[in-house]
Amino acid sequence: MDKTQPHPLFKLATELGPLLVFFFVNAKFNLFAATGAFMVAIVAAMIASYVVTRHIPIMAIVTGVIVLVFGTLTLVLHDETFIKVKPTIIYGLFAAILGGGLLFGRSFIAVMFDQMFNLTPQGWRILTLRWALFFAGMAVLNEIVWRTQSTDFWVNFKVFGVTPITMIFAIAQMPLTKRYGVEPASLEASEAEAGDVRKG
Repeated sequence: MDKTQPHPLFKLATELGPLLVFFFVNAKFNLFAATGAFMVAIVAAMIASYVVTRHIPIMAIVTGVIVLVFGTLTLVLHDETFIKVKPTIIYGLFAAILGGGLLFGRSFIAVMFDQMFNLTPQGWRILTLRWALFFAGMAVLNEIVWRTQSTDFWVNFKVFGVTPITMIFAIAQMPLTKRYGVEPASLEASEAEAGDVRKG
């Protein structure tokens, strides 16, 4: 299905907007007020994405559901632990999905990223493995930060640390996507070749 491609600034706003809301509300009030505002902002971002593109990325849906579940637990039980461990759960889940898919010969990274580019089967496998390891590393890093640092430090890390780290990692994958990138016409031949190799 063809999806409407939003303006890059719109995509950036829907991804970073909720995080900025989380940061500013925490700075002015506290983590619990920030959690509630974050939940509202996440839902608003998903609605805006659907209204503009008639589509919500899989990663956004999974993240949104986990934010709502752990955010609710944070507010109902008045325990900061749930919202702090939320990124660990998300990163761990993504790592498990990608890594588990590779064990069964499947690359789910194309689905998670809405297949923004076309790669050979080998390219998809390498990219999937790299992102699986990245998400696993981010899960460990989040655990270290929230367990050893103050709440304000964790919030700052979540907003101003995670985003640059992720962007730098994504940019670092560009040589790989160029090396294994294929044109749409060549993609079918590449997939057919991979199928022949599996049969042989």
